[in-house]
Amino acid sequence: MMKKWIVGVTTAAMALLLAGCGSSTVASMKGEKITQSEYYSKMKKSSAGQQVLQQMIVSKALEQQYGKKVSDKKVDKQYNTVKKQYGSSFAATLSSNGYTESSFKEQIKTSLLSEAALKDLKKPTTKQLKAQYKKYEPKVTVQHILVKKQDAAEQIVKDFQGEKNTTANFSALAKKNSIDTGTKSNGGKLPAFDNTDTSLDSTFKDAAFKLSKNGDFTTTPVKTEYGYSIIRMINNPGKGDFSSKKVQTALKDQLYKTWESDSTTMNKVIAKVLKKANVTIKDNDLKNVLSTYLDSSSSSNSAATTTGN
Repeated sequence: MMKKWIVGVTTAAMALLLAGCGSSTVASMKGEKITQSEYYSKMKKSSAGQQVLQQMIVSKALEQQYGKKVSDKKVDKQYNTVKKQYGSSFAATLSSNGYTESSFKEQIKTSLLSEAALKDLKKPTTKQLKAQYKKYEPKVTVQHILVKKQDAAEQIVKDFQGEKNTTANFSALAKKNSIDTGTKSNGGKLPAFDNTDTSLDSTFKDAAFKLSKNGDFTTTPVKTEYGYSIIRMINNPGKGDFSSKKVQTALKDQLYKTWESDSTTMNKVIAKVLKKANVTIKDNDLKNVLSTYLDSSSSSNSAATTTGN
């Protein structure tokens, strides 16, 4: 989760890029001083300084156009989710990535604003939705038992046949035999997952999705890099019809999730936001600061005009 939100570092000092060419002293020493204008002149020519300005422009443009869709409450909720996930290591993780609590919340807000822009400016086509449906699997919940050796797994399968196929019996076997310390105490139960999950082994997922009915289990142990798993379905809601509202919503969510992590798609979205914002670059040395999103011709026209130094 942290990787999704932490995409760049913006320090308070770099914000002086927009302070203008002032004569105020930033630092002094015996017989020497560094003014804001000197600092600005250096920073605007550095890649780090240009990146900060780029991020500030994008953030302000997104805020202007989609600020009403991202509340402080929504930002705080996402922040607390990440904080809870990292637990006692959260503060250290923030620091190692160059963030304070405040700047991290700002980054979360920019990410949420970007998502709002994506959903507003890019709509899934029927063709795209049908292609996604072919890969689609609804969120299922399973329990599993992981062991090192195949013969041990096969013996567990034998011990679980017929009337012994109950959630309680499987949970007891998991607590007794499973080497997955993260799930064995909970009867081998895993968090719900669908076809977009990237945390589980693909072989494991494929085997799980084939268990169409609640109570079905893999009679042949599933081999992964971690050992041999016996998987039992707890809840499979079924794939559903393509035309159903529930499936359509799930397909759109999956497409948006994919697009959010695709830089080419998101750059095109941000380019539309910047064009609508009609950005003007006042400093000729920074005329290409938005080139990540706009080509040189559009940067010099409606999206980001330059008006000299």
